[in-house]
Amino acid sequence: MSGLFSFPNPVNEYAARAAAGLVVVLAVVTIVAGQWWLYAALAIGFALRVAGGPRYSPFGRLSVHVIAPKLGPAKLVPGPPKRFAQTIGLVFSTVALVLYLTGSHVAAQVVLGLLVVAALLESAAGVCLGCIAFGFLQRRGVIPASVCEACAGVNTTPPTLTVPQ
Repeated sequence: MSGLFSFPNPVNEYAARAAAGLVVVLAVVTIVAGQWWLYAALAIGFALRVAGGPRYSPFGRLSVHVIAPKLGPAKLVPGPPKRFAQTIGLVFSTVALVLYLTGSHVAAQVVLGLLVVAALLESAAGVCLGCIAFGFLQRRGVIPASVCEACAGVNTTPPTLTVPQ
C-alpha cells in the first residue's frame, strides 16, 4: 500500500522543471479565466503529484515521458525536497481554491500569482523555492537529516546526484 503513495527518489530535474512550466501555464489561465474548476484542477494536480510523483498526475506523466526526454539526459536530484515543494504548491493552490469559492476572487488571484512566481523560477531558472525552504528546515532540525541524507548541509537547491555509468 505504501508503494501506491511513494514519491520517486531521485527525480529528473528536467521533468520537475517541465511540470513547473505546465503549472505556470495553467495558473495563468486560471487567473485570467476565473473559473472555480480551473482552481480545482490546479489543486488536484498538486495533490496527485504529492501522492505519487508523476505516476498519477497528467502534468507529471507528460513531463517525465514526453518533455524531459527531449531536453537531454536526466539530471537527477533528490526527491524529498521536490515532494516538499509540491506540498507547498498544494497548500497554495488549495488556499486559492477556497478563497475563490468563498468570493475572495482577488485574494485567490494574488495567491496564485505567488504560485506562478515560484513555478516560473523553478521552470525557467531551476530555482526551487520549496527546495530552499526544505534545506532551511532541515538545517534547523525541523526536518530530520534522515529524510534526505543527500540534502543534509546543502545551502540552496538539492545537489545533483551522480549515477554510475
